[in-house]
Amino acid sequence: MEPTIYLFFKGNCLEAMTRYAKVLGGEVSGVFRNGDADPDSRMPGGDDLVMNMAIKLGHTTVMASDNSDEMYDKPQGFYVTIETPSRAEFDRVYGALSEGAEVITMAPDETFWAERFAMFRDVYGTPWMLSFTGSKGQGQ
Repeated sequence: MEPTIYLFFKGNCLEAMTRYAKVLGGEVSGVFRNGDADPDSRMPGGDDLVMNMAIKLGHTTVMASDNSDEMYDKPQGFYVTIETPSRAEFDRVYGALSEGAEVITMAPDETFWAERFAMFRDVYGTPWMLSFTGSKGQGQ
């Protein structure tokens, strides 16, 4: 079994997930809008809201949906975690995902477990942890 990340957005799912796919080298693998569903199967809100969307990031699928104002809850209690293969890639991904960030919990810095680590909540409200372990990895 493999877990699948499922994110909820407040009307900007398509924009956020398309950006994530671009920044993280993924691919949009499906978008189903509210207007695509039978009228009695639609969620509250307009036809352009995303009912379900998926992106592939390597072997991982990340899925998402828009929620109406009444149903939306700000994400909490988790972070989407990315381990980058290099310091340069860490800097690129951090720069792209943190642009316009709501909150930067921990700015990029060295820790005892990673050459570079950061925590932030992006402009869409998604909480991220980025890491480049580098020479601090086990067995190195």
